[in-house]
Amino acid sequence: QVQLVESGGGLVQAGGSLRLSCAASGRTFSSYAMGWFRQAPGKEREFVAGISWSGIDTYYADSVKGRFTISRDNAKNTVFLQMNSLKPEDTAVYYCAAVPNFGGVVLASYEYDYWGQGTQVTVSS
Repeated sequence: QVQLVESGGGLVQAGGSLRLSCAASGRTFSSYAMGWFRQAPGKEREFVAGISWSGIDTYYADSVKGRFTISRDNAKNTVFLQMNSLKPEDTAVYYCAAVPNFGGVVLASYEYDYWGQGTQVTVSS
């Protein structure tokens, strides 16, 4: 069992930056592929970024490519999402997710086993 706790959300002006963190419990964090998803009001949850268990492979949604960076620190059981040049359309609840996987990046939400409670990101225009 893995518990995930996100932090770092908040209110920021367009063009600003935020760094989300997701702290995981358990001693097997390094064997998990991790992902960030988001859900805006009235919309379905969507993939934002993913990272492989090793941190070598990453993948981004087209909407955030070049602005967001996912990274992980396996020694600290933490995955990060650095968000730069934020836009109002980035406003959503952001969730981190985990799945045991020694392959590459996992893209589909249904493949993830564990989810955090979410953190709100609001970007004002």
